[in-house]
Amino acid sequence: MAAATKAEMVFERRAYARVGLLGNPSDMYSGKALSFTITDFSATVRLRPSPELLIQPHPHHDLVAFPSLPHLVSRLQNEGYYGGVRLLMAICKVFYNHCIQNNISLKAENFTLSYDTNIPRQAGLSGSSAIVCAALNCLLDFYDVRHLIQVELRPNLILDAEKELGIVAGLQDRVAQVYGGLVYMDFSQEHMDKLGHGIYRPLDVNLLPPLYLIYAENPSDSGKVHSSVRQRWLNGDEFIISCMKEVAQLALDGRRALLQKDYTELARLMNRNFDLRREMSGDDVLGSVNIKMVEVARSVGASSKFTGSGGAVVALCPDGEAQAELLHKACQESGFVVQQIKVAPSVLSDEELTSLPTC
Repeated sequence: MAAATKAEMVFERRAYARVGLLGNPSDMYSGKALSFTITDFSATVRLRPSPELLIQPHPHHDLVAFPSLPHLVSRLQNEGYYGGVRLLMAICKVFYNHCIQNNISLKAENFTLSYDTNIPRQAGLSGSSAIVCAALNCLLDFYDVRHLIQVELRPNLILDAEKELGIVAGLQDRVAQVYGGLVYMDFSQEHMDKLGHGIYRPLDVNLLPPLYLIYAENPSDSGKVHSSVRQRWLNGDEFIISCMKEVAQLALDGRRALLQKDYTELARLMNRNFDLRREMSGDDVLGSVNIKMVEVARSVGASSKFTGSGGAVVALCPDGEAQAELLHKACQESGFVVQQIKVAPSVLSDEELTSLPTC
């Protein structure tokens, strides 16, 4: 078989949407998290060699042509100003600078980057970082430097790219998307200072019970996600610090519950995670639609919490299929979409998995 030409060397990489099961938002506060990726939604980035370096706008997400001024205004109100082009540009910059700073040589060849995504916007499923993660994987393979940038550091690069754009976030989403599958994470300051990253432990996805995703197709009230919690933390607010420590502990307890397949305890922990977040942030911050999704799930006895910072909810029906049917009916009556989650497997290669630290 003839060797592939440069024009045929196309790299296409996928990153999946992320669901925070327990511990969020403590990942931004030296805490712990238990998260997994889902196959239901994903972002794909495609890299192909080209004479010049081109970041290709998406025909829908980077739309700049409109039939009228009202259409433009409506689009901005619903989708915001930003598509994926800025995300691709940011990770290119961060990747290049990292390689220069660490004496990683890069071949002098150009490429075209394009992307696609079906992750709902403003749904708390980490759509932006999925695009960045998929793009980073393309760059790692195009330049053949995957073996030179350790797995544990890749989430840092993704977060740095988003920080370039003023996106406020923690490492949880990026770790889940780099590793894929189900991951337990410890972001204690001791680990971050000593290693430059947290301690990340992949877990068997078969430990998870059936879980359900609830979201509004057209969210109208997403709240003011981070509000004053960050500043209160920095100011040493004892209530916020105490709550955040408890939220972090929920992730550790949840890991134990999963290993024991104690789903009744897992349900209790999920409810507690949301309740603590509500106490810290308040209803005005969380948004009425987000709160209603949680309450609709709880109305049939299911446990529920945000998948991220709001926009979607993950629910567990500890009483089984009959309760799940009630959940579907309640969500339908309230105008919410509900579907059983399909958990994604790990996306790391066997070589990368064996290179992970065991202690």
